[in-house]
Amino acid sequence: MSLESVLSLLSLSEPTPEGAIPLKSLVFKPKTPKSQTPIPLILVALQSTQTPSGLLAKAAGVKEPRLANDQLTTTFFNIPAKEFTLASLNNTHKDGKVKIVLDSNVAKADPTTQFVLANDSSKLILTGKQLLGFLSAYEPTTVDFEEVAKTQAQEKAKAPAKQAKQSKPAASTAALDDAKLIGVTVDKHKDFPGWYQQILTKGEMLDYYDVSGCYILRPSSYFVWEQIQSWFDQRIKADGVSNAYFPMFVSSRVLEKEKDHIEGFAPEVAWVTKAGSSDLDEPIAIRPTSETVMYPYYAKWIRSHRDLPLKLNQWNSVVRWEFKHPQPFLRTREFLWQEGHTAHLTEKEAHDQVMYILELYRRVYEELLAVPVVPGTKTENEKFAGGKYTTSVEGYIPATGRDPLVSWL
Repeated sequence: MSLESVLSLLSLSEPTPEGAIPLKSLVFKPKTPKSQTPIPLILVALQSTQTPSGLLAKAAGVKEPRLANDQLTTTFFNIPAKEFTLASLNNTHKDGKVKIVLDSNVAKADPTTQFVLANDSSKLILTGKQLLGFLSAYEPTTVDFEEVAKTQAQEKAKAPAKQAKQSKPAASTAALDDAKLIGVTVDKHKDFPGWYQQILTKGEMLDYYDVSGCYILRPSSYFVWEQIQSWFDQRIKADGVSNAYFPMFVSSRVLEKEKDHIEGFAPEVAWVTKAGSSDLDEPIAIRPTSETVMYPYYAKWIRSHRDLPLKLNQWNSVVRWEFKHPQPFLRTREFLWQEGHTAHLTEKEAHDQVMYILELYRRVYEELLAVPVVPGTKTENEKFAGGKYTTSVEGYIPATGRDPLVSWL
């Protein structure tokens, strides 16, 4: 059975054996003349092994390797970059068509050691013997990254100061010379994703989970969430808002009734279809948002103007099976949030409520988190499905030039 066919048998929901070690398999594009076809560089290493691009370039004997984009992976492997795994390799990639760099920690592992390979939709558990047997057909180069880093540091220390001044500057990489001192091995301005990942993990903000797109919030990051909850909860209660909790499951019948509202979330809805080994009579969705759950009961509870305003808030988590590349705290498949839902007698009262909460959102980011944001109203094309208008506060990431939406009403 081929590696690809084995991989197709395991979904991310399958349990990972205790003690299995996660691997990363990344595709890089080395710098090559425009007249030449680039040879993809594939890195297979432990998740815990530090493999900055500078060391990778030295170990592989290539220039300025950069993470491959969809165009290169589609051309060579017929899949987007985020879906690449070793199962994407086949006989057409042998005889030097790709270059594989193998972490020595993997090569030296006990043959019975179990490794986990995963992409956004599936995973594979392989023993060391199976993995090395498969890779041998592609003649990988085994590299001890710790030794390469040590050798590189020694060479730099031996070089005469005068010669160092006269020599041309080394090719720019994201690796930091003082990484051992500060614990971060990449430059924020040259490799923002790598820097961001290290800040979160080495700062003990989160850890990676075995379900892609889901993350473990460690005590320091959850403490931040608790402070936001405390600050915000105090102010909305002073405005007459009460906390409540509605179930996380939504029947397919209810979603169908609100199909205009849920249309924008349809590709991201996660469904429960089984209970044990039995199929459910009706698929049940895990809430991507709670309007479809809450508003039928608002209609039941509000019988006259005396029942208005009705102001409820939920502190909960929602699931959106985002198929784009997940990013911790920015784009995850499950995330914590609060969602307030209010009903008013007049449109003006409803608008005033929106503006009041929008200002609280702005203050959360600017006063609690020291993050500047811009509040405003979304365009017609961007507004929330089923809404009259949508307001939001938008952030900005200078290192990437992107402006993530951070809160909306």
